[in-house]
Amino acid sequence: MLRPERMSRVSVTGSKRVVDDVVETVHGLDLLHLSEYDGSWEGFEPGDPAEGANEASELLVTVRSLESILDVEDEDAGPTQLVERDALESEVASIQADVNELDDRRSELRDELRTVEDRIGSFEPFVDLGIDLDLLSGYDSLEVAVGEGDAELIESELAGSNAVDAYEVFAEDGAVAVFVYPANEDVTVADLLVGVPFQAYDVPEAEGNPEAKLAELRERKAELESELDGVDRDLEGIKDDVAGFLLAAEETLTIAVQKREAPLSFATTDNAFVAEGWVPTDRYDELVSALEAAVGDHVEVEELEQAEYDRVSHHEGHEAVAEEAGPGKTVDGHGSTVRLEDEGETDEAAAAEEETSQEKETVADGGVVTMGDDDPPVVQDNPKATKPFELLTNAVGNPKYSEFDPTIILFLTFPLMFGFMIGDVGYGAIYTGIGYYMYKSFDGDAMKNFGLITAAAGISTLVFGVLYGEIFGLHTISTLLWDPLIGGAPIKKGLMPANAYWAEAWFLITALFGVVHMGLGYVFEFAENYSLHGFKEAMLETGSWLFALVGLWLFIFSRLGANSKPEFLYTAFASGEKAAFKLGFTGLPEWVGLLGAAMLLVAILMILVGPTHELVEIHVVLAHALSYLRISAVLLAKAGMAFAVNLLFFGAYEHHGEFHFMLSYGPEYVAEHYPEAEVMFGGMMHGGIALTVAGIAVLIVGHLVVLVLGVTSSGIQAIRLEYFEFFSKFYDGGGTAYSPFGHEREYTAEE
Repeated sequence: MLRPERMSRVSVTGSKRVVDDVVETVHGLDLLHLSEYDGSWEGFEPGDPAEGANEASELLVTVRSLESILDVEDEDAGPTQLVERDALESEVASIQADVNELDDRRSELRDELRTVEDRIGSFEPFVDLGIDLDLLSGYDSLEVAVGEGDAELIESELAGSNAVDAYEVFAEDGAVAVFVYPANEDVTVADLLVGVPFQAYDVPEAEGNPEAKLAELRERKAELESELDGVDRDLEGIKDDVAGFLLAAEETLTIAVQKREAPLSFATTDNAFVAEGWVPTDRYDELVSALEAAVGDHVEVEELEQAEYDRVSHHEGHEAVAEEAGPGKTVDGHGSTVRLEDEGETDEAAAAEEETSQEKETVADGGVVTMGDDDPPVVQDNPKATKPFELLTNAVGNPKYSEFDPTIILFLTFPLMFGFMIGDVGYGAIYTGIGYYMYKSFDGDAMKNFGLITAAAGISTLVFGVLYGEIFGLHTISTLLWDPLIGGAPIKKGLMPANAYWAEAWFLITALFGVVHMGLGYVFEFAENYSLHGFKEAMLETGSWLFALVGLWLFIFSRLGANSKPEFLYTAFASGEKAAFKLGFTGLPEWVGLLGAAMLLVAILMILVGPTHELVEIHVVLAHALSYLRISAVLLAKAGMAFAVNLLFFGAYEHHGEFHFMLSYGPEYVAEHYPEAEVMFGGMMHGGIALTVAGIAVLIVGHLVVLVLGVTSSGIQAIRLEYFEFFSKFYDGGGTAYSPFGHEREYTAEE
């Protein structure tokens, strides 16, 4: 649960005669996480892909290209089918010919359509002018320009220019045509209008009436759009016919490429191969049994190690494996054994044994080695209920094999913090509904898991809402449920003056929660350091911070120096009027405070002996714990926002330090029955029909804002505390996810 599944490094060694059978068997198991051969063994080279790998890979690219052109999605798959490999290439080629022809035609139509649309845009200004296009160009001494500008300013500019012999300006709906006889043939209209805002158009290369030309272009555009729709319909028809086949073909080819390219990860000689990888320890026997059933004793499977949960020991503990070689077996350089020759086998097999024996003896001279130094891949071992929260853990990074997996802690604490901060039956029900909708509506694992996390946060919010007795900020649950039973809700948010001491209690409780949360992080870090570096290093690196955290907070909650500490430290859990939880706690004895101070001093000395530079951060045991007070702050802020929304609509009055909403009566009733009460706001619902209608909008929008801010503030604050105050103590991430050699079929049946 806190550790990933135990992994074993295994070696599979055998003759190349059976490599295809081995690959087929291992792929079918979907079990072995292959290690890449790093080329470090003398006499061994990385393997070559099997025959047909390139062809299968190229065909796979073609299939994926066709899927992209046809916009094929997973939901287009239909029932699973068996794809005949022999007929696959010809069928794909036939589909490719049809699709490419239509796709090429579609591209041509789109290009022409863009050109036509551009020409339409260029013709429209000339239609407004009503001047034939052949009159706007082709002159030797007359300069013509058409564009956007102020006709009066243009005429004024031309009239005052000595460089103009004659001119004429035509304007219509913002379009301006300027005809100029310049005094100097080198002068252009642009030169003459340099001081006037004027945006020139390019005159289209055409003749005749621009309106007629524009009509022709629009007609052509309609034709192109119609033809383009036809091509799209044809492609959609092809998609309906072949989408399932293409998805099945892609899966078939993906599997084929995986199998054919698998030897690239192997270490090979001319006649033998060695493959290494990782399997879950409790499934090692499954791998052995499957290979024995497939190829008998022509391969040897060895468990080289069961990886320990640290960063440095996973290459130790298998030096003696070489001694296990028995009669008829050849020992390779990393302890694996293989029977390459049985009585009566061919001379080729005997030659393979002799060759690999000589080469592996060379490798063995350097001691027991493995194919690479890769860390074990990680299979997160969490209960089913907590699996969705791996999404939050892996957002930081997959846990390393040596690290504790904090998913179970996230499962326990994230919904707890979120629900505590919102604490409302109405909002909780909506959050739960949103989470359920996401889980049911999306196919991807990430969105489904996010939906389940949202639902868990919503359920927690709902439960706390029942305990607070609130629904959308109203105390209706308390009135209906708790008041008849125990005279009020069992816990309160502390927003009212009469129960403000609850807010003080929540500040203490969230600080204590922070101490426990952070302390657990330090415990995890201590355990990791102990397994890696031993007790001394663990104490200096992590034990010092755990001592400092516990010592400081023992001192804070002790009676030592009580006169200089806040009073609520000793009243919030006592038994008086200001006690939220009547536990009789009035502070720890003074000697506990002295013990805490001594622990803090010892922690400082340990840091000085160990990582001295970290002493400047000694304040974090206070600051980071106080950071958890934001939980209570958000609780009060959200309660205040919901109260303000309800206050605007229902109105409320204060009576003996308690707020009461006027749900079924108005200010007049309060004045008559509670003359000593103070009306805080009369309420829009009591101000007439118009105000009531406006108030309903305020009520809905206001609660929607609180609902959204509940996610953005409560969710962000909760995850921030998880990542920065908890994860940072012990968690780096960056591990390798377990990715076994194999493929889970979705679109094809087993051959």
